[in-house]
Amino acid sequence: MSSTSVAFCISQDLDIPLRIKIISLDGYRKLVRVSERLRDPKLSLLESNVGNVSNLIVSVQVFDSERDRNMTIPVFTPYISFKTTRTWDHWLTLPITIKDLNLNSTLRIVLWEYNGVKRIPFYNMETNIFQKDNCSLKRGFESLRFEYSKDNKDSFSEVNVEENEIQKNLNKFYQGEVKKIHWLDQISLKKLKLEEKNISYPQDTFVLHIEYPFFELPIVFTEKLARDTQRNIPTLHNFETSNDPSNNQTTITDTKISLGPPNNSTLKFYDPDQYNSDPIEEKYRRLERASKNSDLDKHLKPDTNKRKQLNRIIQYPPGTKLTGHEKGSIWRYRYYLINNKKALTKLLQSTNFNEENERTEVLELIDSWAEIDIDDAIELLGPSFTDLSVRSYAVNRLTKASDKELELYLLQLVQAVCFENQSTPFNNADYSEYQMINNSVAASSRFTQKHQKLLTSISPMDADKSELDEGIIVISPLSEFLIRRALKNIRLGTFFYWYLFAECKDKPYLKQILESFRSRLSDNNLKVLKNQIELIKLLGKCCTDIKRLKETTEKKSEFLNQVLVTKVRHWLKKKGSIILPLDPSVQIMEVVPELSKVFKSSLSPLMITFKTTDNDDYSLMYKVGDDLRQDQLVIQIIRLMDEMLKNENVDLKLSPYKILATGPDEGSIQFIPNDTMTNILSKYHGILGFLRRHHPSDTDNLGVETSVMDTFVKSCAGYCVITYILGVGDRHLDNLLITPDGHFFHADFGYILGQDPKPFPPLMKLPPQIIEAFGGAESPNYDKFRNYCFVAYSILRRNAGLILNLFELMKTSSIPDIRIDPDGAILKVKERFNLDMSEEEATLHFQNLINDSVNALMPIVIDHLHNFAQYWRT
Repeated sequence: MSSTSVAFCISQDLDIPLRIKIISLDGYRKLVRVSERLRDPKLSLLESNVGNVSNLIVSVQVFDSERDRNMTIPVFTPYISFKTTRTWDHWLTLPITIKDLNLNSTLRIVLWEYNGVKRIPFYNMETNIFQKDNCSLKRGFESLRFEYSKDNKDSFSEVNVEENEIQKNLNKFYQGEVKKIHWLDQISLKKLKLEEKNISYPQDTFVLHIEYPFFELPIVFTEKLARDTQRNIPTLHNFETSNDPSNNQTTITDTKISLGPPNNSTLKFYDPDQYNSDPIEEKYRRLERASKNSDLDKHLKPDTNKRKQLNRIIQYPPGTKLTGHEKGSIWRYRYYLINNKKALTKLLQSTNFNEENERTEVLELIDSWAEIDIDDAIELLGPSFTDLSVRSYAVNRLTKASDKELELYLLQLVQAVCFENQSTPFNNADYSEYQMINNSVAASSRFTQKHQKLLTSISPMDADKSELDEGIIVISPLSEFLIRRALKNIRLGTFFYWYLFAECKDKPYLKQILESFRSRLSDNNLKVLKNQIELIKLLGKCCTDIKRLKETTEKKSEFLNQVLVTKVRHWLKKKGSIILPLDPSVQIMEVVPELSKVFKSSLSPLMITFKTTDNDDYSLMYKVGDDLRQDQLVIQIIRLMDEMLKNENVDLKLSPYKILATGPDEGSIQFIPNDTMTNILSKYHGILGFLRRHHPSDTDNLGVETSVMDTFVKSCAGYCVITYILGVGDRHLDNLLITPDGHFFHADFGYILGQDPKPFPPLMKLPPQIIEAFGGAESPNYDKFRNYCFVAYSILRRNAGLILNLFELMKTSSIPDIRIDPDGAILKVKERFNLDMSEEEATLHFQNLINDSVNALMPIVIDHLHNFAQYWRT
């Protein structure tokens, strides 16, 4: 061996996970022309077609190129909304240790983007983990250069490793090959990094910058190649590197390392199937259940310890994955649990519906089971339960819900339709049998396979003879149920239509349901719906035209008044009265131009005031160019939580204004007279001054009417709890609103579920000005506020199952903060409920949240910065 041998470490000695840092992506591609986007609107869904800084995410997994198999599951970077550059700067820890890698291990890297429905690959690439020339693990920075091509979306290709002079110097520095001088290094590193950022690339050429961990010593690959035949001891080949200065080459020396006797060997191998279901365990489960006699199980009763275990399993929140042992326990005592309505969902999770014996027995049990609650029925309509008989049973339970209840869940039930079986064709010969089954929409142990197919088919009322003969339309049990209820109640029908219309653009199945619903409306209700559609088109065109005007806000308001007088007023006179889509309990008959205006905003939203048939004024805001579906979801959840609290005789004076998305990028919002906290603090120098101005009192210590202060305290408590649970972000004093009669509420829900554009967002927004309005932290009002918070949090925790199930049904929706990470979104809501805490622990937790929010300094700084920015913007 040469005297210049280099010290190194062998890969078999490193039982640590492989880590890769995704730094940034440089480059740009040719954008799609506006004319092409107009011809094919789907092109606009991909950000890379319309902008040079698209919000990509990166996945990395280890692949064995020799055996053509995956060695790990993919690991993803978090979603980041990029502004000017694509920079992740995020370490990914892969589920494999360095010692489990082989010489053919490669990194498979996929750049993903979102097309409005699902992730699609932007580019696929792979690179070796070990250096080919010396079998050492890569260290330091690496740049992967590739030419963008649509053909590479489904195949992996090895990309060029580009290492410029700057990167070489940085790697040498971090690997200790350059002497470190502290004061000089600080200057040099900044200069080198700035120069590296200024490197430009031609069009459609991209460079992905990644980083491997910097180890002090080189890591050289070793593997088990042979066995010492004389001593029957396994050996490893160890490759050592040495430098030869005469020809500037690296040589590799092979030595053998003993692993000890065969019976004591500690050599481990990575199993790529470790996360898959165990076929042996699955077979054992089938044999065990097949050998059991159901008659014996009917009389089986658990002991005290088993009852505790069963109760603990049954109390698991929705979405909790049961272990094999837990599934076995539920199945074993299924007959004992038949009177426990909460246990049915856990039994269905424990059933293998691919086993006909299990399926038949469970469907027979369902008919005798204690009637489940609405929240459990909604859970059975989620993506986890695909058996049509189970879903039909859940629909049958929904038939007992009132129209008021159904309205609270309708938004999610429309989304649940997407989980239904949509592939079964309809046979014209099955008309009468279909109607007989569909009229009952009953559960399902009595359903034959033919019945199940029929349940997914369209009713004869929904299409003409030619369509039925072709068998091209499919209507599910849930769809049919919703259509029938919507046909009976025009209020439900209004919301049903607009919920479908806002979502059906990229979901053809929803469009089929929409057309089926319209075709079955009575003449009177069809006229009502057509009037609403005309009204929305009229308001949308008016908003679009005003938004295009390059005039001042005052000029735009004058133009709005002119349009309202000449077009809208004339149209309303011809129609008589119109049921308002935003609030079907209101009928409008006239427009009031003098009380309408254009708001000062880039989207130029309109505030339009109508005169109702009751001679009242009703004001709404109409916006075009803004997706209101996320705000609509939040308001719907707030309404639901308000009902939950009122059912427990707790009225926190919440005022969830009405909001309706009438399309993917437009909608209407109820306008409630209010003032922002920013304006209140600047005009009245405090909230108390504002409330005293509108409702003064000589008898109260704070100078405000007792009922108004009570409303203010209660509504503050309610919104603090609800916005904490929903993780509402971007809270500043401009979207905290107060009405003259003391109702406090939030507006603008562009960031939810923990998303926030500001740094260090608080878990709860409780400005000190609100505590001051209570009379201070030592006042009785502050104590009332805290008690209301504790009571509300306790009640909502008890109803957490229903809220989580509703979010589960929204997984396929187009809500921006859900579609980023659907499973993570539900987990964030679940975490805020703290269901693993006792009642006392949860109360203490919320007390700490209030204290932290009151004492937090950062939100105050952010509010001042926001006000400063707004000042310069205006």
